[in-house]
Amino acid sequence: MAKAVALVSALCILAVAAVVHGHKEKFHVEGDVYCDPCRVQFQTELSYHLAGATVRLECRDIETKTVTYSVEGVTDSNGHYSLTVKGDHEKDICEVVAVKSPKAECSEAMGEYEKAKIECTENSGLHNPIRYANPVGFMTWDVLPECGPILLNLAASNEESSFN
Repeated sequence: MAKAVALVSALCILAVAAVVHGHKEKFHVEGDVYCDPCRVQFQTELSYHLAGATVRLECRDIETKTVTYSVEGVTDSNGHYSLTVKGDHEKDICEVVAVKSPKAECSEAMGEYEKAKIECTENSGLHNPIRYANPVGFMTWDVLPECGPILLNLAASNEESSFN
């Protein structure tokens, strides 16, 4: 009987250790996908969130550049996504990229540099399992006429703030 109790106790300890270890190697990456109708590759007051957009998170080995982990997801009605990342990717560079737009009029990719880098390791100094990615998105094929005044206003605001 004592051996049975010892065996059950050991199994319980191993199960708890596995759960704790598994929890530490699981992250949630959250972010937003937007449409850029001004083709400036950043959000303006005319930008809007894209519901139903596909995003992909890829982790690549720092040295070999080989993909070590990949997961895709789709944005909700608010253009927000949440991806579950399994494992610790300390020796990887992980990035989120917008893959597919649900709107044909706003489906031009913003380019290779429009990726959101994410830390997916316990050793990042972050104590929250949720990682927040910078917004990623798509551009419209044509610039809206309303963009001109908005961009001029942004430029004027930027000049004023640089003098203060």
